[in-house]
Amino acid sequence: EVQLVESGGGLVQAGGSLRLSCAASGFTFDDYAIGWFRQAPGKEREAVSCISRNDNITRYGDSVKGRFTISADNAENTAYLQMNSLKPEDTAVYYCAADRSWKIVCGRSLRINKDYWGKGTLVTVAS
Repeated sequence: EVQLVESGGGLVQAGGSLRLSCAASGFTFDDYAIGWFRQAPGKEREAVSCISRNDNITRYGDSVKGRFTISADNAENTAYLQMNSLKPEDTAVYYCAADRSWKIVCGRSLRINKDYWGKGTLVTVAS
């Protein structure tokens, strides 16, 4: 059974930090690129960050560059999103997803198989 389970969300004050985790199981974690996405109420889903697995190339959305860091720990089958200097506009449900192709994870997320998405964790940043 393929599972991706996010954790680490919560309420934080502006300027604070959180680290989100994405625990993966049921597939070969090392062979899959990982992406983090977020969706705020009434807004479209947006890409936050992604990481390839061939060469560990990372990409970040313009709104989070310099503040967020994506990583993947193969020994733990877990991906992370370290979020620093949080802003109220970062408030959203954060999702992780996986695909064999980094191009899909990083650029064509609608093509990611529905089974390879987590259910999300809520991050609320108070001003």
